[in-house]
This record gives sequence, C-alpha cells and structure tokens, in this order.
Amino acid sequence: MDRHELIVIGGGVIGLSIAWRAAQRGVGVTLLERDGFACGATRAAAGMLAPVAEADFGQSGRALLGLGRDSLAAWPAFADELAQASGMPSRLRHDGTLVLARDRDEAEELERQLAYRQQLGLEVARLLARRARELEPALTPSLRLALEIPGEASVDPRAVCEALVIAARAAGAQLREHCEVAALRRHGGRVAGVVLRDGDELESDHVVLAAGAWSGGLADVPIRPVKGQIMRLRDGAGPGLVRRTLRFDGGYVVPRGDGVYVLGASVEERGFDCAVTARPLYELLRDCAELIPGLLDLDVEEISVGLRPGSPDNLPLIGAADEAGLILACGHFRNGILLAPLTAQLVVDALAGAPLPAAIAPGRDAPHEVLA
Repeated sequence: MDRHELIVIGGGVIGLSIAWRAAQRGVGVTLLERDGFACGATRAAAGMLAPVAEADFGQSGRALLGLGRDSLAAWPAFADELAQASGMPSRLRHDGTLVLARDRDEAEELERQLAYRQQLGLEVARLLARRARELEPALTPSLRLALEIPGEASVDPRAVCEALVIAARAAGAQLREHCEVAALRRHGGRVAGVVLRDGDELESDHVVLAAGAWSGGLADVPIRPVKGQIMRLRDGAGPGLVRRTLRFDGGYVVPRGDGVYVLGASVEERGFDCAVTARPLYELLRDCAELIPGLLDLDVEEISVGLRPGSPDNLPLIGAADEAGLILACGHFRNGILLAPLTAQLVVDALAGAPLPAAIAPGRDAPHEVLA
C-alpha cells in the first residue's frame, strides 16, 4: 500500500494553496482531485477580496469579517510569492469597491450598512451620486448613493490556480487529477488515508478535507451546495468600462483588466443542480444594466455554474475534525478565494505542531473565538 505523509482531498483554490504551503515546508503531500484542478466553485468564482463589503450583521458576520481582513492582509505577499514561484504574473488588483444604490430604499439600506461599518471602525466613505460617477463614468445618472471601500482587491481565480499548480509541483507536491476519493480509510481509531473509486487504498499520516460542496459525502460535516450562476462578458474595445468592483443589491461586476467583466451571481438552494437557467441570468443583467447601461453592449463570453460549499452559518470549517488524523478545510461558502492564504497557513502551521484551532461546527457558543 502506498504511504503518504499528507493527503489533500480537493483541487480547488483551498486544496492547492494547502498543498503548496505544505510542500514548501518539506511535507510529503499528495493532492487528489476528482475532476480537473479548479473546475468547481473556484472556476466559477469572481475573485473578490472584499471582507468589508461582505460584512454582515451578527456574531457570525463579525467573525467572518475578522477572518477576511486577516486573509486580505496576507494576499499581497501571497500573490508576490506565488508569482515568483510559478513564473506567472500576479493578477492581484487593488482598485477598491463601490457599493451602489439604485433607489431610495436601497439608499436607506446603504446608510444602515455605512453606520454599521463605521461603528466597527472600518474604512468606508459615503459618496453622493455625482462623486461616484466621477470615479466610474459608466454609472447611470439615476444612481442614488454609493459607498466607497478603498482597501479591497480582486484576483482571477483561474490564473491563481494555474500558478498554484506550477508552484506546488515545483515545491515537490504530487498533484493528481481525475482521481476520485470514494471514502476515508480508517485504521486504529483514526483516519489513516483514503480509498479511491477504483478500489486502491492510500495510507497517510494526515488527511485534509478540502472537497468543497462534496465534503459532506466523505465526512460528517454540515456542508451543503449553494448554486451560483455567473457570466463572463468581454468588451471588444478592451478594458476601461469600469475599474473598480461594483456591488449592488443582488449582484456585482468584477473587472479583470483585460476587457473581461464578471457579472454574478445567483444564490440558489437547489442541491447539486448545475443546469444553466434563464431567470437568474436575466435578473442579473436587468439589475446591473440599471446601474451600468453599457454592460448590455458587451459580448457574452461564458456562462458558468458553481456550487458554493455552505455551512449552517456560512463560516468555514477549519481545524481538527472529531476523528484523529482528519483536518477540515471546507465550508468557505462565498469566501474561498479570499480565505485561501489564511486557511493554508492555519493548516500547515497545525501540521508543524502549532495548536490546531477548533473546527467551526453548528451549535458552537462563541464563533468569534474560533481561529483567534
């Protein structure tokens, strides 16, 4: 039986980041991906690094905000190091975010969101419509209000994962595509490897579960798929329609910098359904066109469907599972790209002997203490 020091299940941005960081530390790591690298939720992701714009009310919202800000702070060094290790240019963009209101009701909600963020001491500014249009001239004259969040960023998840594959292999990681894990292998009261779909068994000291929406099929974790439909639009004239990430009630637009704009995304509780359907895409285009009319003149380059790995409170599960030998790195919902550097660091630190934070699980009393 083949023996491995560490097996990572899942070849999305989380699994690839962990494999790279572990290999850098001299860990003998093997990553197993059921399909192709970054072909699931990572491929459909827009790549926003926007913890302040995403900040939600309540205890879980504050916990996620803290994790997101820590990981955003780690992204510049992570991106630079990845560019050096892979030989690919960094695609990290630091253009900030505008959150937009189309009408009076949305403007009132933005005022509430502004007050909450100011209460938390976050960097955010209220912009009248005229000032917002000075920053982004493509915005409609009927815009009511905007919030500016200057410190946020974005990346191209597909390019990041292409670089991660190169960097992880260069560091010594073994990466295997089209290699489906059917079950965890248990021996001596602990997880001791995996059983592949073809019946082969691989033995390991540790297993990291980073299989996204499919994680619940391999371990007793409360992960569910949340469907998201997203569009990639291309401007034949090149970049320049908008520069910042633009968010509005029900969606967002993320510029890639090469004339491509990502418009997303629906949030649908439909299980493992990956069908493209008309209504969510129509609603995204309709709502976005009210704010950026010129978007309707762009070419539709691609429509994608991704299954986000949702947890009961939308916080990730990172840390020790109930079974010895198993480490969780799943349940990142809409924040897998943002939280990749932090998640990888936490996991490899734990493998090196650092205290392992408790996994986030339903029913905990103090989510803000997790990963402190």
